[in-house]
Amino acid sequence: MANIELRDIVKTYGDGFKAVKGVSLDIADGEFMILVGPSGCGKSTLLRMIVGLEDITAGELKISGKRVNELAPRDRNLAMVFQNYALYPHLSVFENIAFPLRLARGQFTEDEVKQKVNAAAAVLELQDHLDRKPANLSGGQRQRVAMGRAIVRDADAFLFDEPLSNLDAKLRGQMRTEIARMQRRLGITTVYVTHDQIEAMTLGDRVAVLKRGELQQVASPRELYEQPVNLFVAGFIGSPPMNFLPARVDGDVLKLPICDIPIPGELQQKLEGRDLPIVGIRPEYIKDSSVQRPNDRDVTFEAQVDVTEWLGNEQYAYVPFESDPAVQHKLDELDRDLDGEGLRTQLVVNLDARSRIREGDVARFHLDPAMAHVFDLATGENLTRNEEEAARIARESEEDRRRSLERSKAREAAEAGAS
Repeated sequence: MANIELRDIVKTYGDGFKAVKGVSLDIADGEFMILVGPSGCGKSTLLRMIVGLEDITAGELKISGKRVNELAPRDRNLAMVFQNYALYPHLSVFENIAFPLRLARGQFTEDEVKQKVNAAAAVLELQDHLDRKPANLSGGQRQRVAMGRAIVRDADAFLFDEPLSNLDAKLRGQMRTEIARMQRRLGITTVYVTHDQIEAMTLGDRVAVLKRGELQQVASPRELYEQPVNLFVAGFIGSPPMNFLPARVDGDVLKLPICDIPIPGELQQKLEGRDLPIVGIRPEYIKDSSVQRPNDRDVTFEAQVDVTEWLGNEQYAYVPFESDPAVQHKLDELDRDLDGEGLRTQLVVNLDARSRIREGDVARFHLDPAMAHVFDLATGENLTRNEEEAARIARESEEDRRRSLERSKAREAAEAGAS
């Protein structure tokens, strides 16, 4: 296993286009790091620079403390799993997994090859498919074969480049679980690229959010969700995404299209000179007052529901609103950055499954103003980010990661002793 250090990494192409702009990142030994962002943000380029498939224009890359900028991919001892599996169609599953071992001519006996392949197949539940050809496998099975080929290499780290994007929704869910289980069991440093923020939230110990080649925030999924540093991170993380509402400062009140919310004393100082902030509210923080009674601190409002979607365990209501033209340009810019479609402005409400609200109803809702985020219109900075709370979440997440890694090492030692 290895730790990976990136210091001011830059990638500039021959035409002058700068794909990665000074990214610095410390990936700990045994950590599962996610690189996430919309299309064209530089995440795959960054991964390819780590593995050596792209030259580094500027900056320094170290693996286990050793500079590797000039090393060829084969000399970095990293295993990469590609989006398209990169399997050899004429070879069996066994031989596809064994291929890296065969390349190391003379280093492994046939018994050692069989032992390593069978061990990898056991981890990935491929024992019954070792004699089959890739064409006869499902997409999920092919991806597991590609992962098996990475496992047998005894690499210092695994690198995944959008490995699940070719799979349907059900298989993606199953393979997320498989990848998480494998990484925890092996305890190996892993860097994983995806544009799917659900994969990022469910898999990563920490997530690095990229926008146009620049690093926006590196944190645990929980910190990204609860304490985003800016408008972009807040909008990218979460499904359904955070609601963004234009606001106007009026004394000690923020006037929103749906209701007015009070401004706490410490926020009033930050809002001086910022008369047009943007307020972000997660869909689950808006409640149906007919199902759940509001608290004394909650703000209530009525709104006409345009559309509802019932999903069994939950449902969503969509409430259109008129946006302030003075703020709409910023929301349109954010929507483009997030690969949005520029659709109508609407509030998304995550309702309890018991809610009886339907299309066309004028419903009564409530929300806790303390759960709202307030962003600067010009810079996108989150003015309500709580640094102490963010630090506490970071400490707890790191403690959880270390405990998981210790359990993995103890299990590996116990299995080695038993054999």
